[in-house]
Amino acid sequence: MQSIDTFASIRAEAERLGTVPYLLTCGEDGRPHAVATTITWRDGALSVKAGRRSLANVAARPLISVMWPAPDAASYGLFVDGAGSVDGDCVALTPSRAVLHRSGEPATPSASGCGSDCRPLLG
Repeated sequence: MQSIDTFASIRAEAERLGTVPYLLTCGEDGRPHAVATTITWRDGALSVKAGRRSLANVAARPLISVMWPAPDAASYGLFVDGAGSVDGDCVALTPSRAVLHRSGEPATPSASGCGSDCRPLLG
């Protein structure tokens, strides 16, 4: 599990973006399913409001992502990956990876080999 400081930095970046987050799950047929959602931050996990299809997807295939789009082309977006579990009408996501990402060449080559401008926060 990530440190409190790492979780706080993920939360700070998400709040700084001020964009509507999207929950990304995988359907039974392998197709991605993306929905706009709301997030509540709780003790090292994100509580993500979800509908019927998203909840069914998470129950069957718990590896999911939440993405905050960049507000403009010059800014970073935020991707948070992890394992989700169904909690009522929400999904609890414990982050295992988080990265700030924007298109374009990085100022310095990334250790991860990403061809875009990425700044890992976790993982």
